[in-house]
Amino acid sequence: MLINGKWSKDFHPVQASDKEGRFLRYSSQYRNWITLDGTAGPTGKAGFAAEPDRYHLYIALICPWACRTLMARKLKKLEGIISVSVVEPFLGPQSWAFGDYLAADHEPFYGYRYVHELYSHADSDYTGQVTVPVLWDKKQQTIVNNESADIIRMLNNGFGDLADNTIDLYPESLQVEIDRINDYLYERFNNGVYQAGFATNQSAYEEAVDKVFESIEYLEQHMKNRMYLVGEQITEADIRAFVTLIRFDVAYYGLFKTNLAQVQDFTRVLAYMKRIYNYLEISDTVNFDHIKQGYYSMKALNPQGIVPKGPDLSYLKL
Repeated sequence: MLINGKWSKDFHPVQASDKEGRFLRYSSQYRNWITLDGTAGPTGKAGFAAEPDRYHLYIALICPWACRTLMARKLKKLEGIISVSVVEPFLGPQSWAFGDYLAADHEPFYGYRYVHELYSHADSDYTGQVTVPVLWDKKQQTIVNNESADIIRMLNNGFGDLADNTIDLYPESLQVEIDRINDYLYERFNNGVYQAGFATNQSAYEEAVDKVFESIEYLEQHMKNRMYLVGEQITEADIRAFVTLIRFDVAYYGLFKTNLAQVQDFTRVLAYMKRIYNYLEISDTVNFDHIKQGYYSMKALNPQGIVPKGPDLSYLKL
């Protein structure tokens, strides 16, 4: 993490734990919003108007939170409006780094090696965690937002006619149900897999694993006679579920010990995951090499750094 703008200690995946051994995730600190006219959004300050070629996303292809934003950018056809840089998948002593690894990028504006240097650039006294995604304002040379839930919302409705509005990821008529599904899955599934993997004792681990599979079973029943989680169209609820599902068999099942079953063992959930994976060009936002290399580079969980050869992912093809 950074303390007063200086990198303070080697990266460790467990940010914090409570006295019962449960993994705790810190809240994101940058919560500004891009709006059509630059007025302030639900949180943060004003001054971030929607403009082409002003904003840049820094993401990691290993990271489900970051890839939420990549999916939203793809679905809203904002590739020509918001540029992207991909960090290397490995979580080293100084956390996320730019470099030469396949499908990764060098930092394009300042030549930085590490993402934490961007945080120090934005605020020379910043103290806190260094995470992706980072939504960067090239004009003001600062971080707009580093909370993926906020970013997918502003990509959906903050860019007006600059985006493709034939897809509404958060339609007003479905918002109550989308929020309900989001809240349910976040605690038990999206963050639940991390609570299992980063638990510091047996009881915290078992509690988390039970919640993970409770949520998958919920999805299995919920998807009966459904194409999407909410309504008759793809929404942000599908984005949020998909990024965890697509990493489950590849990383969480083995590394995080969520190994009671695989996603491919759930007929409806598997069909649903395949449907989203093959929707438009969503598969372009998934890089299994980065996912495997990244998760299994966590020395705290995998000291030898051995990366498994499997699983066979041919079932993803329609």
